[in-house]
Amino acid sequence: MLDTTPLTRAVDHFADRLRAAPQSRLQRGAAAEALALARELALRAQRLEEPGSPPREMPDAGMFAAADQIMVAGNDLAVVLRSEGELVEAVELVAEAEKRAGV
Repeated sequence: MLDTTPLTRAVDHFADRLRAAPQSRLQRGAAAEALALARELALRAQRLEEPGSPPREMPDAGMFAAADQIMVAGNDLAVVLRSEGELVEAVELVAEAEKRAGV
């Protein structure tokens, strides 16, 4: 069984940083970056769970929900990951998004 702890830790850390960020930082792009990450993680999970099915896009629930959205999408992906390579890619996506978000 694949240990997805690195992904859940990375997602938890980014979500915690978003929750602690001032509203101005969220408005300047951190929330948008988090939403883009959540959408990408959700898309990857959907492709693994339901190959060939049309993807569903995670809705924009507002800047204050961005942390929760990456938590949900990241944890959903962690459940369905099949390989170490997929895990490494997902952790890198989270790290890169967190850097771009500046939180």
